[in-house]
Amino acid sequence: MFAGKTATLLRRIQAQTNNCSFQAKLLKEYTQLNKVLRGLCFTGRLREAVGLLWRTRLKADAATYALLLQECLFRKEHKSGRRIHAHMVVIGYVPNEYLKIKLLILYAKSGDLRTAYVLFDNLLEKTLISWNAMIAGFVQKGCGEFGLDLYYNMIKNGVSPDQYTFASVFRASASLASLEHGKRAHGVLIKSHIRENVVVSSALMDMYFKCSSLTDAHRVFNEVVNRNVVTWTSLISGYGQHGRVNEVLESFDKMINEGFRPNYVTFLAVLSACSHGGLVNEGWHYFLSMKRDYGIQPRGQHYSAMVDLLGRSGKLHEAYEFVLNSPFKEHPAIWGALLGACRIHGDMDLVKLVADKYLELEPENSGTYVLLSNTFATFGFWENLAALRRKMRNSGVIKEPAYSWIEIQGEVHFFLRGDVSHRCSAEIYELIKLMPSILKDPDYVPDIISS
Repeated sequence: MFAGKTATLLRRIQAQTNNCSFQAKLLKEYTQLNKVLRGLCFTGRLREAVGLLWRTRLKADAATYALLLQECLFRKEHKSGRRIHAHMVVIGYVPNEYLKIKLLILYAKSGDLRTAYVLFDNLLEKTLISWNAMIAGFVQKGCGEFGLDLYYNMIKNGVSPDQYTFASVFRASASLASLEHGKRAHGVLIKSHIRENVVVSSALMDMYFKCSSLTDAHRVFNEVVNRNVVTWTSLISGYGQHGRVNEVLESFDKMINEGFRPNYVTFLAVLSACSHGGLVNEGWHYFLSMKRDYGIQPRGQHYSAMVDLLGRSGKLHEAYEFVLNSPFKEHPAIWGALLGACRIHGDMDLVKLVADKYLELEPENSGTYVLLSNTFATFGFWENLAALRRKMRNSGVIKEPAYSWIEIQGEVHFFLRGDVSHRCSAEIYELIKLMPSILKDPDYVPDIISS
């Protein structure tokens, strides 16, 4: 409910409407409404402001709408932003181009790309800000190929990209592991003479690492003049993704020697590298130094990395005790890491114990059921597997279909199981029928246990 001046204003407007005297004092109340709405925004009472807007059935001015939408974006109150848009529609208010862009950004950030694209398509003039919002929206939604298509359309329309555009394009290229698109965008970046930006540099390094071009990634790092912890962390994480443990630890030491203070992401990359390298003692050293030397409280991901490290090294019971004594023992990822280690080392007793806890924590996650199914199948627990799949069906949990993709001459092709949507499906299936007889090794026995 509303209080103070807000409630008083609401009662006055309603009373004047009922007495047919509203029009005579419309301008005064209009000014007062805008003043109150702005005051609510400035004092952090955004939801109250949106509620008042709806109850008065009055339109605010463009500047007030802009302030309300900006607060929604800043606070990630996307639902409130949609209510403001709905209010505009209900009262017949037509937003100007600036407000349309604000609404576009709101919908893009909330993941409602269909509505965002409708707003984008109806803009009288598509500015760089609107292009960036749409490209970033598609990339954040995991639709990198559509983001790249928009980027190329933007270039064709004569709009020059900025650092925000390049950051999104490099992320899209990284998500698709498309080195060709990434290099093309890098070339445009060089020609644009845009000032060095840590976000763009980090995204560019990440793109090269994701595309397995480690030399280019390190070259980008060497060319960065103003390095900071984000730049170093991108380098360390990139090497970690490729299992280059020595490079990870060497880069971490260089970072410390140059006076940079690691953050929790840096330590996560280092712990993951130790896990892949089987460096238990080093892993413990870095884990303990987080709080001792840098005052960083380890998070659930760091505990998961330690469980993975101990599990991969065969220290399953030590890992189990570590989980039970950790402050994140209700963190599903920790139990998932332990379950994976049990599967690798064949500890059947611990598998059943860990599996029950893991399923209890994430009963609606399809990935949980897949991991458990594969684990039960590995050990031949067919009754457990059947019961698990029945539970999955009864719970209405549906496994998201996996897909494969390949890039040919700059075009990305996606394939699902049983997919016939591709224009060359008939030829592809004919070739697949021929491949087994050509490629099959007479001594090869396929693993058909895992689902």
